[in-house]
Parts: sequence; structure tokens; C-alpha cells
Amino acid sequence: MKKNFQKITLILFSLIIIILFLTELKKDSVPTIPKIAIAGLGIESSTFSPAVTLEDAFHPKIGNEIFERYPFLSSDSNNRKRADWFPTLVGKSLPGGIVTKEAYESLVNQTLNLLKQNLPYDGLFLDLHGAMSVQGLNDAEGDYIKRIREVVGYDTVISTSMDLHGNVSERLAEESDLITCYRMAPHEDAIESKQRALENLLTRIENGKGKPLFKAWIPVPILLPGEQTSTRINPGKKLYSQVEPTSKIKGVLDAAIWIGYAWADEPRNHAVVVVTGDNEKNVKSSAEKLANSFWEYRNEFDFVAPTTTLKESLKLALNSDKTPFFISDMGDNPTAGGAGDVTWTLKKLLEKEEFKSIDGPSLIYASIPGPELIEKALKIGEGKEIEAYVGAQVDNRYSPPILLKGIINKIKIGDLYAETEVVVQVGSINVIVTNKRKPYHKEKDFSDLNLILKKADIVVVKIGYLVPELYEIQKDWVMALTPGGVDQDLIRLGYKNIKRPMFPLDKDMKDPNLKARLIPLSGSSKKL
Repeated sequence: MKKNFQKITLILFSLIIIILFLTELKKDSVPTIPKIAIAGLGIESSTFSPAVTLEDAFHPKIGNEIFERYPFLSSDSNNRKRADWFPTLVGKSLPGGIVTKEAYESLVNQTLNLLKQNLPYDGLFLDLHGAMSVQGLNDAEGDYIKRIREVVGYDTVISTSMDLHGNVSERLAEESDLITCYRMAPHEDAIESKQRALENLLTRIENGKGKPLFKAWIPVPILLPGEQTSTRINPGKKLYSQVEPTSKIKGVLDAAIWIGYAWADEPRNHAVVVVTGDNEKNVKSSAEKLANSFWEYRNEFDFVAPTTTLKESLKLALNSDKTPFFISDMGDNPTAGGAGDVTWTLKKLLEKEEFKSIDGPSLIYASIPGPELIEKALKIGEGKEIEAYVGAQVDNRYSPPILLKGIINKIKIGDLYAETEVVVQVGSINVIVTNKRKPYHKEKDFSDLNLILKKADIVVVKIGYLVPELYEIQKDWVMALTPGGVDQDLIRLGYKNIKRPMFPLDKDMKDPNLKARLIPLSGSSKKL
């Protein structure tokens, strides 16, 4: 009896051991996936514009609605299955004026509170632009990432995705573990670049390598507008053609060149090269090669299209047999941070005798904010005559509001940015008036207003370089050097806080030190 009891006890004990072993084996056989958060804020902020940017301009998305921004994280994508995702807040604004401290604090605190809900994280995908200026701050993105680190700590790997017209301060470089930016201007690779940033993060977590061992950061004392550094033409084209091959060098994970943002007056506003990887020698030499190429090409950079005065631009357009003839009204470009309501160019157009008759050359002007006109137009409807003031509510330094008098050809309600759009015909000019400023990038922006670009003689847009869709439509194009918060004549802006010497402001400056500076791994000094 005793023997049988011992035998049964031994069998039960053995079964328990086997069950426990199998349970642990099952646990080990099920791969764990990382926890990854998503956050981001993006805007280009001109400190030379009187405009300010409020919170609602960021159209913040919270939680799962953030996935709509990233097709590479769609519900059926492989990337979506590679991690448990915790999207917090991502806000993206049209370029504009400096962000109010209240708006910034609200957006940042919302982000931090959402991050606190699901700590800890293995990784964080940080989607920035890099040219956000905030009242009272000199390095907004640096402050933003520092405060995120205070919440998530340094065990979390942060991968930062940026626009090549952003700025990378030394603090932003240190607090980011992985960092990259677009390689094309215009930004046809924006989604591709964000995907690269995210997949670099996933791969480094999955393979257990985590933070790259080395980050080479080289500030390049060049400050140029995007209109002079497009990758469509040389030298931008040949400079950026070196980036992808550099990222394939053994021991290099990613390489990036930031042009920087020319219309803000802060010490961080200048070009930068950053290369990350695990091979110190290759990381440093790769960064130095890119930085030296940039400096070597500095005198070759020029505008992507012919530039001249507005007067000469109109003369060329009126005498051309190529239609549509595009003119970029660059100084008040809202895609670069202009207020978008400078009336200087529109005033000149309305004064031209050639456009005063309905039978004159057809011209589309896009666009000018005019809330007063919008309100009246909604009351009286299409086909009626209207008279109301437009423009210069924000930036009246160059020209006052214009009393616009004409026929309402079209009213459209419900645009995300403009809210309401009204087309007013004055002579042979169709003026697009908006409730809030809006850049006109796409053919559909015009066709929705019954304006057919290909049938117009002249199209004047508040843009710098034309985006691909408009570029394909134009038959000839010049960029007019007009006044505004993003004036292309950088000398006229009057910088006080950028680091000097700076090319091209100081054309005869000595060659700078372009040796790679190794940035410490995030958290290595534990300084927040």
C-alpha cells in the first residue's frame, strides 16, 4: 500500500513537472512583439511673419485615427502586425507664423498624458517636421523630445522622421536614437521616408541591437531656401543622390542631409548632416563626405526656375504663346510659412489695364483670405455682384486690404483649410477668396471651383517651387520675387540670432570645420 502511494505520488509529481515544462516551452515558442507608441507635431513657422499659429491649425488626430496618416500601418499591413501600437497625438499644420506658447503647451501636455497611459514602451515613432518655432523657445523640437523622454525614459528607442527643411539641433540629435529625413524636394518620398524611419525602429528592436552605437552630427553653415535646393536639378540632385548609397555602407544604418529652414531666426537654423550606425569609422567618414560635398557645391545652388520682378514676370506671361503660364508669388507663400494674405501682388494685377476687360487674358489668382467677402457671398449667392475688402488682416506691411468688386462665379463650402471658397471675377481675373488661407497644390483644387488650369492663359499661385502636379501642367513658369514673411531675398530679412558666419549671407567666409562630431547615445549622460 505504501509502495503504491509512493508510486502514485512520484507519477503525479512527474506530471506536474512535465506540465510546467510544457507551459514554459509554450511561452517561449510564442514570439513577443514590441510595444511602440506614435507621436508627432509638424509645422514650418516663419519668425519673419506677423502671423501666429493656434492649436486648431494642427488638426490633431488622437488614438487610432492616427493610422490614417500612414498607409504602411494599414490594418492589413505587415508592419501593423509586427508590434502592439499605441498612437497618442499627431498634429500637422500648414506652414505659418510662430506657434503660441499656449497652443504648444496644450498639444505637448495632451501627448504626454496619453503616453503615460500605456508605459513602458519598447519604441516610439516620432513624426516631426523640424521647423516649428514657439514663442519663448529657441529649439521647439528639442524641448518637445526632451519632455517626451521625461515620460518614456531611455529604455525606449526613439526613431525620428523629419522633413529635409527641418532643423536638427544637437539636443534633438542626442535625444533621438534613429533619425532620418526626406531625400527629395518636392517631397515625393515623404511617406517612403516615414516608413523607413518606422521600419528601422522595428528592425533594431526585433534584432535586439537597439540604439545604433554611433551618431555623427555635422552642422554645415549654409542657409538656403527650398526654392534654391530642389533635388530636381543640380547641385541638389547630385548631392542627394549620394544619400542612399551612403546608407548601404557596411556599419551604416541611415544617412540624411537637412537643408534647414531659412525663414526662422534661431541658432539651430542651418544645414546638418547626420549618419547613424554601428561602425564608428564608416559612420564618421560617411558623414564627413556628405558634409564636404554640400560645402563644395554651395556656390552652384540657384533657383529651380527663372526669377525676376513681378513686373517682368507679367511682361513675360503676357507676351508668351505658352499657356498656362505660371507665376509663383513667392514672398507670401503659405507652404513656406507666409501669412498668405499679403495683397501686394493682387493689387498690382488688378491695376493692369490688360486684365480690366472680361475679354482680356484669362488669369487665375490663388488665393487671398477675405472673411468679410465670404460672409457677404454666402448671403447673396452665385451670379451676383459683390464688393468687400479682402486680405491684409494679418500682414499689412506691404499693402493694405483691397476692396474687391466683381461677380461671384462659384461658392464652395467645406474645405479642410479654406473652409469656404468664393471665386470672384474682376475683368479677366478670377480671384479665389477663402475664409482661411489655403495653398493651391492640385488640379482638383481648381477644378472643384470650375477653374480649368489648362484653359487659363496665366495662373498666379502663392507657392515657391511648383509641386509635381502643377509642374506637369505648366507650359512656362517664372518665380516672382515678391515681398512677404518668406521673402526669398534673405539679406532683407534681417537675421539677429542665427550663427554667423553663414553662407550665403557671408559669402567670403572661411571654410568651416566639417569634422564629424559623435553625439552621445541618448541617456548616456542622463541629462534631461
